[in-house]
Amino acid sequence: MTYIRSWNRIYRKRTGTAESALRSALQDGCRVLIGSGASEPQHLTRTLVDLLPGYRDVEILQALSLGALPEDWSELSRHARLRTFFVGPKARRAVNAGLADYIPVYFSQAPRILREESPLSVDICLIQVTPPDEHGFCSLGIGVDMAKIAIERAQVVIAQVNPNMPRTMGDSFVHVSRIHHFVEHREPLLEVVYREKSAMAERMAKYVSSLVEDGSTIQVGMGRITNAVLMNLTDKKDLGVHAEMITDAHLHLVKQGVITGSRKTLHRGKIIASFCLGSRSLYDFVHNNPQVEFYPIDYVNDSRVISQNDQMVAINSALEIDLTGQVCADSIGHKVYSGIGGYVDFMLGASCARKGKTIIVLPSTSPDGRKSRIVSHLTAGAGVVSSRSAVQYVVTEFGIAYLHGKTVRERALALINIAHPKFRERLLEEAKKLRYVYQDQILPPIYEPLYPGQWETYQIFPGNEKVFFRPIKPTDERALQEFFYSLPDQDIYYRFLSAMRVFPHRDTQAMCNIDYEHEMAIVAVTGEIGAETIIGLGRYILDQKTNMAEVDFAVRAEWQRKGIGTFLLHYLCEIAKSKGISGFTAYVLASNRKMLSVFHKVGYVIHSVLEDGIYEISFRFDEPAQVCLTEGETAAKESARS
Repeated sequence: MTYIRSWNRIYRKRTGTAESALRSALQDGCRVLIGSGASEPQHLTRTLVDLLPGYRDVEILQALSLGALPEDWSELSRHARLRTFFVGPKARRAVNAGLADYIPVYFSQAPRILREESPLSVDICLIQVTPPDEHGFCSLGIGVDMAKIAIERAQVVIAQVNPNMPRTMGDSFVHVSRIHHFVEHREPLLEVVYREKSAMAERMAKYVSSLVEDGSTIQVGMGRITNAVLMNLTDKKDLGVHAEMITDAHLHLVKQGVITGSRKTLHRGKIIASFCLGSRSLYDFVHNNPQVEFYPIDYVNDSRVISQNDQMVAINSALEIDLTGQVCADSIGHKVYSGIGGYVDFMLGASCARKGKTIIVLPSTSPDGRKSRIVSHLTAGAGVVSSRSAVQYVVTEFGIAYLHGKTVRERALALINIAHPKFRERLLEEAKKLRYVYQDQILPPIYEPLYPGQWETYQIFPGNEKVFFRPIKPTDERALQEFFYSLPDQDIYYRFLSAMRVFPHRDTQAMCNIDYEHEMAIVAVTGEIGAETIIGLGRYILDQKTNMAEVDFAVRAEWQRKGIGTFLLHYLCEIAKSKGISGFTAYVLASNRKMLSVFHKVGYVIHSVLEDGIYEISFRFDEPAQVCLTEGETAAKESARS
């Protein structure tokens, strides 16, 4: 009882009005740190703004301004100046007008600046907390981030006590004895909700979903695009969260049973974050919820901590990326748009994690469609937030580019092929001028769909071997060369009806850059996206005069006799039929018994003519054979239907 009376006495003695608390602490030249984002103590901030005209050279420090600070600092510029770690919509105008300052620093390093670097010593700290519990502890609620460290360093701590602030778990508590002034004021918390839906974001989400494996631990950066991508990961299982920020999109996945944290290797079963940015529903969810734990930003964003999460996936947006892989995420030319934030922290942490991945998402064009976000060189003044070496995957609404470990030529080609089609030719010409790509490099003709992703499918073969079948891409050129070089001489002779020894760029690039309308090539691949090995290839080329297509296929020797060649042929049949093609023709050596056997089991009436040891085979799709379907044909039909 003595202990309870003790903290109660302290609390009552230190409780007063915002104006009296601030007047007792404010002085010319002092530095005031304000709680950030949705946890900003708005009542205290409004009172501070009202008092500032009576002082000079006050510096205001904040990580992210969303609330009561003004957008226009012209009237206050003689009295105070804002210094911010992240340029949000409230500070953007002032920063770019030269009336406020941006500190480009990793969020993980900001607390170190407050702790160790005297030029940023904090005189006054304004925070928002819950009412104290029976032990005299207040919770920092939805904004632990830098507040915990600021409380340790500030000369004077003023807390707005708001019953609407959720009580959160983790390292979020501060005892009343550490706070110098309490101001009781109930008001709604700031809310930030992205409600609009975007077909473009949903297309990007589909690609991102293919990269995120079940059981992954995820971090998603701030913004509409990343939020929409996160909302669309509903087909995943047992995702975990280790992120600087959680939003309503995370809550959506929790309600869907997608986020469980059951496979996390660090803080198993827990959602780990530093702050919340969302709706009242999200704030109600984190209140007294042991599933969610909040920690200071220097712990959550520590790349060494992040890397302890197996399958850590960092998903962040960008404003611009050049053809070598340099990412600009905080500025548009010389104008600062946002900040570095936790971008690099999580990129580095995820890249060092076991089976970790880093994913950059960006629309292919500016909002008005006039500029490409993929460029030959960054706009003058643009900041490089992520270097060439750190990026693994780049996703636009037109596909995925895998950059890690790739040459500049391979990177440039991969990025050009996920740029908006109307900019691809120009980007290719610029890449040629910079000597990034071959001078004879070509691009696929542009038809709709640009890339027929509906023909992607997985199949399981004997030995529980999982193989991914998809249309060939321009970026498959080197993998296709390696596939051809892996074939035994006999298979090469069977495939090309000649003893070819080399497969130069001019030939393989023509096979990879197809229009998907009059020509189709399906590759069978194993391995991670971007680091795939081609183990089989099936393709056809349409003769528009006859409406018949010539077909051929080949499979690596070690993968033969598993049914892959049979599946490829039947799958190509289903694709060709969907495009109104009448049938297939093929030329097969009489000695190639295995391939002849595959054709005779295709399920259509076979017409063949033998001449000079070569069978000319043809069959029409409107002449089915009266035979039972093979496993390969059944699988191909099921894949086509799905």
